Amino acid sequence: MATSAAYLFSEQGGSAVAERRREKLIDPGNWASWKPFGIGEQRPNNYFEITRALRENADQLGYAWRILKEGTCDGCSLGTMGLHDWTLDEVHLCNIRLRLLRLNTMPALDTVKLKDASVLRRLSGEELRDLGRLPYPMIRRRGEPGFLRISWDEALDVIAAGIRQSRPDRLGFYLTSRGQPNETYFAAQKAVRAMGTNSVDNAARVCHSPSTFGLKGSLGVAATTCSYSDWIGSDLVVFIGSNVANNQPVSMKYLYKAKKSGTKVAVVNSYREPGMERYWVPSNVESAVFGTKITDRFFLINVGGDIGFLNGTLKAMIAEGWVDREFIDRHVSGFEAVEAALAEQSWAALEASAGVPREEMEAFARMLGEAETAVLVWSMGITQHEFGEDNVRAIVNLALTKGFVGRDKCGVMPIRGHSGVQGGAEMGAYSSVLPGGVPISPQNVQRFTELWGFEVPSGPGLTAPEMIDAAHDGRLDVLLSSGGNFLEILPEPEYCQRALERIPLRVHLDIVVSSQMLVDPAETVVLLPAATRYEMPGGVTETTTERRVIFSPEIPGPRIGEARPEWEVFCDLAKLVAPDRAPRVHFEDTAAIRAEIAEAIPIYDGIQTLAKFGDQFQYGGPHLCAGWQFPTPDGKARFSVIDLPRVELPEGHFMVATRRGKQFNSMVHGKKDPLTGADRESILINQADAEGLGIRNGDGVVLRNDVGELWGRARIAPVKPRTLQVHWPEGQVLIDRRTRSPQGGVPDYNAVVSLEPEPRRAGAAT
Repeated sequence: MATSAAYLFSEQGGSAVAERRREKLIDPGNWASWKPFGIGEQRPNNYFEITRALRENADQLGYAWRILKEGTCDGCSLGTMGLHDWTLDEVHLCNIRLRLLRLNTMPALDTVKLKDASVLRRLSGEELRDLGRLPYPMIRRRGEPGFLRISWDEALDVIAAGIRQSRPDRLGFYLTSRGQPNETYFAAQKAVRAMGTNSVDNAARVCHSPSTFGLKGSLGVAATTCSYSDWIGSDLVVFIGSNVANNQPVSMKYLYKAKKSGTKVAVVNSYREPGMERYWVPSNVESAVFGTKITDRFFLINVGGDIGFLNGTLKAMIAEGWVDREFIDRHVSGFEAVEAALAEQSWAALEASAGVPREEMEAFARMLGEAETAVLVWSMGITQHEFGEDNVRAIVNLALTKGFVGRDKCGVMPIRGHSGVQGGAEMGAYSSVLPGGVPISPQNVQRFTELWGFEVPSGPGLTAPEMIDAAHDGRLDVLLSSGGNFLEILPEPEYCQRALERIPLRVHLDIVVSSQMLVDPAETVVLLPAATRYEMPGGVTETTTERRVIFSPEIPGPRIGEARPEWEVFCDLAKLVAPDRAPRVHFEDTAAIRAEIAEAIPIYDGIQTLAKFGDQFQYGGPHLCAGWQFPTPDGKARFSVIDLPRVELPEGHFMVATRRGKQFNSMVHGKKDPLTGADRESILINQADAEGLGIRNGDGVVLRNDVGELWGRARIAPVKPRTLQVHWPEGQVLIDRRTRSPQGGVPDYNAVVSLEPEPRRAGAAT
């Protein structure tokens, strides 16, 4: 049955299912509430956000409107161009983009405020951003209270001298995903390699590097295999460790359309996310008035129980004959080994690992078994584990049971949280790969050496976490951080601060002040003002989750002091450090960078033609592995044998996971998350657990482990028993920096803790 359905669907290009999918004009069965506009319900006030954005940008309304109308979104990686995208012919504008807008329109800060770092250290991240844009290069030397203005020439000379006096193995370069375009990533990594090191890394490291390894080994590709439009009309869309309502809010419009087309939605998580249960899409009249029920079935599993749950699901699918044997025989290898391994994994062991009874895994297996088409979506709830790569492989195993890749309404999707992340890794701004994501092998090193005309380093560089370790041990002389804030993105902030304090030369290239800039210098700290993507002459590009490369033009408007495009800064620095290589790292403009990207990365051929608003292309087409053609040595996809990980939770302890709330990456935009009602100090706890400890809603509690402690207030929530959730980055104080995934080197952002009531600080219900 599954065999004939899958092959029929493939051969007819999805027409069989398309005929069944007719969007209902009005569908009361999917309404979340009969209260008009969700009055009194826990939900975001999207119209308030529009009003707030108007108020915040009142001094630059014209410029702000041009950014929204003509720029490619610098928020999450769904990739709206102006106010439109390629999935739905409707207007798209989300709260995240509105909150980020002020970063692009705000005036310059008064540099006098930088003369005393001790005063600035009392401010929150939001207060530091609100000071305004960095307008000029600034420097602070050991013993000085704050920063003084210097020229660009002076700043670059200081930095170049520090690099020349060091060695390649004692250098570190990091780029965050903050609005970074492909051009900056590519030029920066080339410049760094011209300076003699592969120690260049970016934010993709701590987000989705396990996805890259898991997908590449299983399918031969390292990106999302489908398009967003495949959600709409698919039989089933599954979210595993992913909360798109909070992190990719525009996607909720896609789910609204999918629900109206008859798509079922399943969520596998340790928390019944309110935003994934029901959502009010502000730009759709029906959803804005009545809301939309999003998820048909929640599967609440243990933190770290994904492999147990997914393996159990696969075991049930095999037992019930819900796998497509014909597809597997023709297009996938390794199934017999997986089948044998699962036979050895008892249901008792799988239940203990997953934290759910066998019936739950069988229910999920039935949903997959009955689906002719499915899209499996995941995010950092899957990747940010010690066994993140195996988590991804377990998801791909399920997708391969029925050929849920390479055809319409099917795919595996590691959804990205930021517009700059997908391109960052593919441009080669990665310590472990070269442009195009190819490994640092003798053959690839030789190719780029010939292409660029200088010797490319042959050994892997330092990853972002390894840079901090090297700094802490006194093995790093120079750190140049383009955006980012290690104090907020990496575990154990005090350890990170000690590491930063020991680096002789720190350089921070950014648009606003951050807390890591204010860490006292070992010798010298230099601040460099960066331009935003909308200020870059010649325009730039970004790559979305669905592999769409989109042009974003320069937007006419005010310019800030002496802020410069970051790609120019990296190239000018390389020219000073290695003058003999200066012609090799020179680009006339961003069009020249795009031309070289097309030459260096074959899949990006076409980027050189992008030159105006509206220009874009989707590399690989709508589906990677189309027609089940897998770019692997034998042309087949590969099943993976995955052992159950050991996740030990001593009696009386809890597993704590970190979450986001009213924020974008580590940038906190509000004290309270409108989707959950939780504020920044909330500790989400199961009701039965709270009652067992005599804890009321709002009581003060302390979480402790060998790494640190965190004070907060208990908030009763539908989380898995013996599971807690805390906000990130506040929860970093509990995360062990030493626990990382084996291939991607991603920190495990989960921890085992004890919980104690704090009666002295007990409060009323929140």
